[in-house]
Amino acid sequence: MNKIAVIVAGGSGQRMGVSTPKQFLLLKGKPLLWHTIHAFIEAFSDIQLVIVLPKDHYTIGQEIVDSFPTAKIHLTTGGATRFQSVKNGLQLLDTTNAIVFVHDGVRCLLTTDLIKRCFEQASTKGSAIPAVAATDSIRIAVSDEESLVADRTQIRIIQTPQTFKAELLLPAFDVEYQNVFTDEATVVEASGKKICLIEGEYNNLKITRPIDLMVADMILTERGVVTHKY
Repeated sequence: MNKIAVIVAGGSGQRMGVSTPKQFLLLKGKPLLWHTIHAFIEAFSDIQLVIVLPKDHYTIGQEIVDSFPTAKIHLTTGGATRFQSVKNGLQLLDTTNAIVFVHDGVRCLLTTDLIKRCFEQASTKGSAIPAVAATDSIRIAVSDEESLVADRTQIRIIQTPQTFKAELLLPAFDVEYQNVFTDEATVVEASGKKICLIEGEYNNLKITRPIDLMVADMILTERGVVTHKY
């Protein structure tokens, strides 16, 4: 079965406090997006990748892609919403005989183990949505003055790569955007398909703030990753 990863890298550096889009910030000497692409290629040498980028940053995106000369990688532009960005990426798929990963470009610490586990489960169950248990107390805000405690044993924090059989994912995106579409799982679920969770990884961080970049550097150091010149 074909393997395709749609990597959404259309974010900005606003919460990082920098002008450079965060997917291009350096970690161990290489852009966050480079680490993300590398993880998928390490997991499956035959995988095809679609990178969804802001139009104004195609040049740097192409430079990153060129550093993987043997990989099958295509670039496309993002949209006004995550839904539209993913939809743009999916339009480059030419087959439904595939397992499709949709992943945040700045979740650069995912492991090949997670990628492979998602592939195996999606192959049998149709979907694999990485999730981890909440470790903090959770309260639901009812109003400015009232909140309700939630049973955190039932709470799961959702991650990516959200992974599906293409035959489920592609038809689900053939609709107009709705506000309830917060990720790919909500889109597929709205089409009437069942969503299956899989155990995620607590280190599968989404880099959004400066402290996240520091933590990511420490995690890669523990993994034995050294600084590279990009």
